[in-house]
Amino acid sequence: MEGQVWWPKYGDMEVSDAKKLKALEDENRRLKSLLADAHLDISMLKDINSKKW
Repeated sequence: MEGQVWWPKYGDMEVSDAKKLKALEDENRRLKSLLADAHLDISMLKDINSKKW
C-alpha cells in the first residue's frame, strides 16, 4: 500500500509532465540553496561591518 501513495497525486500525469515536474523540483531545490548561501553571505558581511576596526 505504501508504494501506491504517489498514485492519487501523479497517477494521471503524462511522462513528459512528470519529467518537467522533476526538473522544476530540482531547479527549485538549487535556487533555495543559492538563496540560503546568499543569506549567509549577507549575515556574515553585516557581522563584519558591525565590528569596530
